[in-house]
Amino acid sequence: MDKFIWIILVALAGSLLPIQAGLNTKMGKEIASPVWASLISFVVGAIVLLIYVTVTKNSFQLSGIKHVPTYTWTAGALGAFYVTVVVLAFPKLGPALTFGLIVAGQLMISLLLDHFNILVHQQHSINLYRIIGMLLIIAGVVLIRKF
Repeated sequence: MDKFIWIILVALAGSLLPIQAGLNTKMGKEIASPVWASLISFVVGAIVLLIYVTVTKNSFQLSGIKHVPTYTWTAGALGAFYVTVVVLAFPKLGPALTFGLIVAGQLMISLLLDHFNILVHQQHSINLYRIIGMLLIIAGVVLIRKF
């Protein structure tokens, strides 16, 4: 049952990404700067997370920060790159193609991370079914692009 709840939550989170992109794009047009819209999105997100950790009294080990590998700090930059590119691409490509390409890119990298056991807790080898799934995603992106 626990896994089912996570599946629902992840699907819900994924379904909100095009809405977030549309809202950020609209803000970017209104303020005449997609990059500032991305920054505002991150600031609002940070405020919401600060409220959440305060209300839930969520804690962390401050002493653990000195043991965090240096490369993990790039996650914030990757998030900023992602949100900004989506805000810039969304009006040019539309939601379906933008997120079709995002899903295809995510799946390609995810298969490699799984296969080579990079940044994951459990290794999953690339197999025929995973390759077919990837090809179907790519075919879907091609179909969205063509029609």
